[in-house]
Amino acid sequence: MLLNQFLILGAVLFCIGVYGVLARKNAVMVLMSIELMLNAVNINMVVFGVQHEVVSGQVFALFIIAVAAAEVGVGLAIVLLLYRNQTSIDVEDFDLMKG
Repeated sequence: MLLNQFLILGAVLFCIGVYGVLARKNAVMVLMSIELMLNAVNINMVVFGVQHEVVSGQVFALFIIAVAAAEVGVGLAIVLLLYRNQTSIDVEDFDLMKG
């Protein structure tokens, strides 16, 4: 397959993720959109690593996967805490976090 096809796939996934972050009001959907953007970056890292015949693209992708897993754990903990306090996971209702 061509490099352009993978780059277009990564760009489309990233754009869908950005749209999800900007348009969604549900906190869980926002977290899923962030994961989609991180996976688009992973696709690009792996494709460029394969094209240049280096392993660093795959290594960085593994680090991104580890960071994404930690982000999901912390993000879902915050969402559950806010749901417990407000019984809503609407992003616009999260005025509690203002300092």
